[in-house]
Amino acid sequence: MGNKQVKQHFETAQKTGVLKISQMRLNEFPSALKAFPNVLKTLDLSENRFVELPGDVGKFTILKHINVAGNRLTSIPEIIGVLVKLETLNAMNNLIVKLPPELSQCKNLKQINFSNNQINEFPIMVCGLKQLNLLDLSRNKITSIPDEVSGLQVTELNVNQNQISAISENVALCPKLKTFRIEENCLQASAALSKILKDSQICNLSVDGNLFSSKAFAELDGYDAYMERYTAARKKIF
Repeated sequence: MGNKQVKQHFETAQKTGVLKISQMRLNEFPSALKAFPNVLKTLDLSENRFVELPGDVGKFTILKHINVAGNRLTSIPEIIGVLVKLETLNAMNNLIVKLPPELSQCKNLKQINFSNNQINEFPIMVCGLKQLNLLDLSRNKITSIPDEVSGLQVTELNVNQNQISAISENVALCPKLKTFRIEENCLQASAALSKILKDSQICNLSVDGNLFSSKAFAELDGYDAYMERYTAARKKIF
């Protein structure tokens, strides 16, 4: 990215609070970020070649939106925890393996997208985020959903295309969960699924591509109760 482009992007950002430097093939952060005033509300660094986020990101304490999708990140820095005003975090299409516990400090997060990474453990640190509506963990390497999931406040959870073979029946305790996507995993028809069908608030449950047939799914205890919720939700839409 040439000096003229850098200057233009940063001058605009000082006025708007929006810095968009995506699709620039950058592998190093512009030095101008180090001296940039704390005015940013949106930071879009998507579709570059960054392998890490610098600690300087932590100084932008009024950030509400971060987009680092389509880079080569292997982690999210602990400094993310100081961004307490953050509402959306998009880090899809990276190489992230684990998430920092400090993510739990971002109390205003509403949407988190970590789709298509290398995450192998369910991120329990987000389960206490009361504003969180959407959590997308699809296309990762998660093998189980733990009991701590009961604290998750989202209305939609997407764990499609992982390696999940064990699922806690505590999914049924998620107070706001309406849409649960768990397609193309390694699940068997189980008592945990029966509990979710019978006792949860879920009205849109996607399970295709697991280790059971649609017939076996329909024969699970609780299926009729789930279908009542599903039908009622469809009627509201139409």
